Amino acid sequence: MTPDSRFAAKVFPSPNHGERRGGSGDGNRRPDMLILHYTGMPVAGEALQWLCNPVSQVSSHYFVFENGHTLQLVPEGRRAWHAGASHWAGETDINSCSIGIEIANPGHPGGLPDFPAEQIAATLNLCRDICERWSIPPERVLAHSDIAPGRKIDPGEKFPWRRFAEGGVGLWSEPAPIRGGRFFARGDSGQPVEALQAMFAMLGYAIAVDGAYDERLEAVVAAFQRHWRQDKVDGVADASTITTLRDLLAATQSARSA
Repeated sequence: MTPDSRFAAKVFPSPNHGERRGGSGDGNRRPDMLILHYTGMPVAGEALQWLCNPVSQVSSHYFVFENGHTLQLVPEGRRAWHAGASHWAGETDINSCSIGIEIANPGHPGGLPDFPAEQIAATLNLCRDICERWSIPPERVLAHSDIAPGRKIDPGEKFPWRRFAEGGVGLWSEPAPIRGGRFFARGDSGQPVEALQAMFAMLGYAIAVDGAYDERLEAVVAAFQRHWRQDKVDGVADASTITTLRDLLAATQSARSA
């Protein structure tokens, strides 16, 4: 099932994996999503040990250290346990349809330091290889925060999504400038909010289209900003956020029809 990898990664096996679910024939489906995470722990080695500890019940397919050194923890054809409770475009078993990469970084608890250049270069090369071999569409290269808004915030607003898209991994639309003007925030309601929810649902986020700007919609807006409008992450749907969302939807449609 697994195409041969052209990316050299030393195997450091984790016991935490199982069969992918939901495929045709043998039930072992092909992955068509790529999910990026940060470890969120102060020490990379401790994060690695946790991903390989049977007690943790978590794992990922790959682990990328700060210096770019990369380990494969779970075979790509197997179901790693990295996504947890998550949702994207109607899919609720993200573990079964995705490949997960953990990037060593203390994350928000550790002040969200920059990702080192060597680490980003290695991660980009790995992602490009995975996407090419599995034919993963650009719009299905996502952050953990995209598939679990409010519950997860990794890999965070410092992750260079634009550079990845320019390198052939993921989807990007230049974010609209942040200016004044009308905006929507928690507590608002009505048809304009309903239209906003519909746009986020079209992109893939799990959101009810009920016209209520509640905690859930605020979390979705913040997740979107962390990925595609990183200069200001506040969960407020300002003109910049809405315009960027509209442009990204257009880019998604263009990518799907290419």
